[in-house]
Amino acid sequence: MQEAAVPELLQRVAALVPVMQARAAGLDAQAAFPADDFAALRATGALRATLPEARGGFGLGTGEAGAQALRALLALLGEGSLAVARLMEAHINALQLIRRYGSDRLIAWAETAACGGDLFGLWVTNPPQGGVREADGVLAGRKQFCSGAGHCARALITAETKQGIRMLVLATPPERASRSDIALAGMRAAVTGSYDFSGMTIADWQVLGAPGDYLREPVFSAGAWRASAAAFGGLTALVKLHRDTLRRRGRDGDAHQRARFGELLIAHETARLWLEKAARIACLEEATEEEVVAYVNLARIAVEAACLEALRLFQRGLGLQAFLAGSTAERILRDLAVFLRQPAPDETLDRAAAYYSAGGLP
Repeated sequence: MQEAAVPELLQRVAALVPVMQARAAGLDAQAAFPADDFAALRATGALRATLPEARGGFGLGTGEAGAQALRALLALLGEGSLAVARLMEAHINALQLIRRYGSDRLIAWAETAACGGDLFGLWVTNPPQGGVREADGVLAGRKQFCSGAGHCARALITAETKQGIRMLVLATPPERASRSDIALAGMRAAVTGSYDFSGMTIADWQVLGAPGDYLREPVFSAGAWRASAAAFGGLTALVKLHRDTLRRRGRDGDAHQRARFGELLIAHETARLWLEKAARIACLEEATEEEVVAYVNLARIAVEAACLEALRLFQRGLGLQAFLAGSTAERILRDLAVFLRQPAPDETLDRAAAYYSAGGLP
């Protein structure tokens, strides 16, 4: 990791947080892709932040120091815009999967694209009628809930093949994207849509890893802390907005409001501590694979619980002002509530609890 360069990267991204926040209302109202935000992030080098130094990156996500720096980056992005954070987390996830499972040719192709400013999507959700199928190098089918559809230059997808479910990485021209028929209440600027892969061809070198690698543990669960770090950024924005609103309304001297704000601070710090340890454990350097999966799963649920409690406290403290359509408060509430809906929370908690019920505590 470029230890001298990373603080500068984080400072440059931190300077963009108020800029992203100022743009967020208009992007939400129009359900428009945050093109200006990504242009600014490209200029900071954030889109290549997780690449190795030798490939023009900063090494974020590698080793404990790199993991904590990546946690800080995602939290800043979430504070600025949860839509931007979701798109960036998927981009980072795709690049890290390519580095872990890809051939030298595929890794070089992806890293060159990232250094050139291309945004990667991670599209793995199938519509009810079935997902993408590959036969003799030709694809058929669609993916749904594709964040950044029409704006991601490349994507990592999953597809049914003769060998089983495999990952594919390919260029994604915008004309094949369509806006989703499902209108989400929040995260509108993530521009979630569907993508038609029918008729596209895939070369052998674009096939990533072995069948089943996408869901292979501990990598699949160990990476969940990154989305939680982005959610934590949204929580930070919520806590700061609550504080500033009470000051502006002259309610910061009220004992009941101060107590409620204190509870918000507890939720915020609780989430931060869980995330800090989850990022450290997920480096896979000291803990066993089973412990990594269990702890990161617990951290994911702990952060979700802290955010949900913060939503409740925020709404109670601000009253109807938190529900004024088009207000900053209402938008953050919507975005965070939607962002938190990650897959299988009950199964995630059950698996973590099963591990620790066999002995030992986190």
